[in-house]
Amino acid sequence: MAKTFDLIVRGGEVANHAGRGPADVGVRDGRIVEVGDLAQASAAEVFDATGLTVLPGVIDTQVHFREPGLEWKEDLETGSRAAVLGGVTAVFEMPNTEPTTTDADALADKLARARDRMWCDHAFYVGGTHENAPFLGELERLPGCCGVKVFMGASTGTLLVPDDDGVANVLKHTNRRATFHSEDEYRLAERRPLARTGDWTSHPEVRDAQSALQSTERLVRLARAHGKRIHVLHVTTADEIRFLADHKDVATVEVTPQHLTLEGPEAYERLKGLAQMNPPIRDAVHRAGLWWGIEQGVADVIGSDHAPHTLEEKARPYPASPSGMPGVQTLVPVMLDHVARGRMTLERFIDLTSHGAQRVFGIAGKGRMAEGWDADLSIVDLKATQVMRHEDMASRCGWTPFVDMELRGVPRATVVRGRVVMREGELAAAAQGRPVRFQETLGA
Repeated sequence: MAKTFDLIVRGGEVANHAGRGPADVGVRDGRIVEVGDLAQASAAEVFDATGLTVLPGVIDTQVHFREPGLEWKEDLETGSRAAVLGGVTAVFEMPNTEPTTTDADALADKLARARDRMWCDHAFYVGGTHENAPFLGELERLPGCCGVKVFMGASTGTLLVPDDDGVANVLKHTNRRATFHSEDEYRLAERRPLARTGDWTSHPEVRDAQSALQSTERLVRLARAHGKRIHVLHVTTADEIRFLADHKDVATVEVTPQHLTLEGPEAYERLKGLAQMNPPIRDAVHRAGLWWGIEQGVADVIGSDHAPHTLEEKARPYPASPSGMPGVQTLVPVMLDHVARGRMTLERFIDLTSHGAQRVFGIAGKGRMAEGWDADLSIVDLKATQVMRHEDMASRCGWTPFVDMELRGVPRATVVRGRVVMREGELAAAAQGRPVRFQETLGA
């Protein structure tokens, strides 16, 4: 009797933990049930992947979708639309909204807003603060929470925890891996007078490499003292990479496509405010250091740090212009272009965008293309090229820092739990993203 499936992805090259080669993927009830030769099988839906490469679903573990409170920049629907159009199947969203995501009610509100509006699966960080530190052990176990996020710099209000005692108190009350924006707020405050009005090349001088290294050294010391696991977001300096290479027992590391691709001062001269983010785009020495971290296995994940602002906001003269840039839709093509140029292997790309996220955050049932796992697939054309254009971006902000770059590697389809939600640049199903589950809180 012939096998039957809900979906067969047929005729493509499969790339997963077992290697690369021709294979079909059979899906039933939202999960992968077989990877192999399914030529004799039938399905309610068949996706012809001839000439394409089928990857485990890409997970972007750092996005800012701005809802609630800042919807003129982005919201959960537009941000997740950009994600699936870019081949991303799940996202972890940040707590610096208005109001901030710092309690159970705020987390529940985001989950309710996401239901049947977000195109991809999702989880939300709870912000760690001086005030809510005693409750973080409970908050981090709530369904739909990917963990605790702490801003040691580059934030305002209650989300800013710049002091060692505050960071230590957060770590004391967390049991899962806590996630950090690591810049030393005290040094940043001292250096703010170095900003030159209208000159974005001064941004990496204000937020210099020492500000990042100093904070990360403090953070690792505190994590080690309290026996806790930490995840350092958007590492930007060669110094931090070398330092963190010696502390992988407590620290995992994220790098971004922006810091691996763009370079100062050229990016600031060309893009002006569109190149401004925190921590900053740095020079060639630091960019080379990040690539060393990729090659040596120091980096664990790639996140986009998708943080949109409007073009009008970005046009303000520095330092009045806000920091942050969109990136969830461009993560896959930008990094596949690096694969095409021989800077990294496809296997390393998969490790950084799927397997790594699963390991670092303990994701349940996602991050691998294997029997029994969620049928999340990013289907790409490794040979096709596309030119990045502002008008092709689905984010509400409507621009990309990679504008006019010709990139090799194009997302052709996005499959979320067995549903083809994007096909050839068009949305192909209803928005039915659901909360991501985590191994450490399955019984919560």
